[in-house]
Amino acid sequence: MFESCDDLALELAQIERDMADPSVHADAARARQLGRRNAELRPIVATYREWTAAGEDLAAARELAAEDSAFRDEVDEIIARRESLELQLRDLLRPRDPMDDKDVIVEVKAGEGGEESALFAGDLVRMYLRYAERRGWKTEILEAEESDLGGYKDIAIAVKARGVPELGQAPFARLKFEGGVHRVQRVPVTESQGRIHTSAAGVLILPEAEDVEVTIGPNDLRIDVYRSSGPGGQSVNTTDSAVRITHLPTGTVVSCQNEKSQLQNREQAMRILRARLLALAQEQAMAEASDARRSQVRTVDRSERIRTYNFAENRISDHRVGFKAYNLDQVLDGELDAVIQACLDADSTDGRLS
Repeated sequence: MFESCDDLALELAQIERDMADPSVHADAARARQLGRRNAELRPIVATYREWTAAGEDLAAARELAAEDSAFRDEVDEIIARRESLELQLRDLLRPRDPMDDKDVIVEVKAGEGGEESALFAGDLVRMYLRYAERRGWKTEILEAEESDLGGYKDIAIAVKARGVPELGQAPFARLKFEGGVHRVQRVPVTESQGRIHTSAAGVLILPEAEDVEVTIGPNDLRIDVYRSSGPGGQSVNTTDSAVRITHLPTGTVVSCQNEKSQLQNREQAMRILRARLLALAQEQAMAEASDARRSQVRTVDRSERIRTYNFAENRISDHRVGFKAYNLDQVLDGELDAVIQACLDADSTDGRLS
């Protein structure tokens, strides 16, 4: 039934031998690749071995039960355990998104709603930062444009796992369905009449690309430098440290001015650019494979929302899967697992979020 698992067990054994070779770790990219594949195969092979052992136990228990009826209960217990292991193994062998083992860049953009939208974008940023903290991930703000009242007009955050995460537990695997328009319904701080307003912010989830995954030719980029603007120290505002990179073949533009150093801003901008180009290449490949594919929303239009945050009712609703809960305050404090799991379950059941 699970013939392919024998080959996977052999592959895992070879990977473990390779990882024990000190020379492999001189190549950081190769070592990361082996570590990720090891993390992917270990639970599959372990479950397969448990399932195989349960089959052997079942055969022995049936022989004993044929001679002594006292062993019949043991037969039933082993059957139930083996069926459970079979379901786990089928799930582990299910085809997975090839980006699931990646770190991500989370971009949050204010949309309709003016200053209130920027404040809501700030709430979403805090939610993702708190969620990352709960999961032990590292976060780094790559670029941010703050609003007058302390929200964000636009922000990009790198989210990275520590070490090699277990299968399905990397940042992209957990956050990939967060991409889209998030709508908020509440009385904004700018409202003097106490009326509930509706505004929206957009979220993009980009798998972070490594250098080897995205080829950028030396003539593909136009790099402009200019003087930083907005809050900051003397060197931020008085030197040409801000960097704008344009990828000429696609027209993709990335700007960074958060750091004091032009070199640092360029490095941050290149990280964001590589992630956007990888996402673009992935979208093009998926579009060619399936016209029915649904992509992340690229415009921040309240009518195309994926989720609503209703403060008056303390309610969060995900419109794609029918999820609804009345613990909005906890979700905004980073308790996102139930919402995320509802999306993952819906996608694994019928693929309607893919």
